[in-house]
Amino acid sequence: MKAPANSVPSIISSDVTIKGNVSTSGEIQLDGTVEGDVKSNSVTIGENGTVKGKVNADDVIVKGTVKGSITGRNIRIEKSAKLTGDICHQTLSIEAGAYIEGSLTHQNNLPNNTPGNATKVVSANSDEKSVEQKKIF
Repeated sequence: MKAPANSVPSIISSDVTIKGNVSTSGEIQLDGTVEGDVKSNSVTIGENGTVKGKVNADDVIVKGTVKGSITGRNIRIEKSAKLTGDICHQTLSIEAGAYIEGSLTHQNNLPNNTPGNATKVVSANSDEKSVEQKKIF
């Protein structure tokens, strides 16, 4: 279920650190740190934002740091981005200057990444997941 067109994004400001998974059917502007997975309809990771976990969203814009995989229909990696992990996408744009270490996989029919209409934050387990990586740039 998509969030209503008039809803405002949830903002995680630069002084906030979340240790756990974040899930919403709306939009997230992430300028702080999430140590866990992020699942949303739309995610923007600002230049000072960091995600240490998986990102699943229909629309993803990365300006900051992601240490984990990204799965999305429309993904835009901007020049200030630092990504260590794999990307599974329908459409992908990468600006010159972006750092990416991982594999890229195109998939035509990705499932809808939007979670149900519940919003929740839950505790994360402290084990870090290793990601097989290979440098592509």
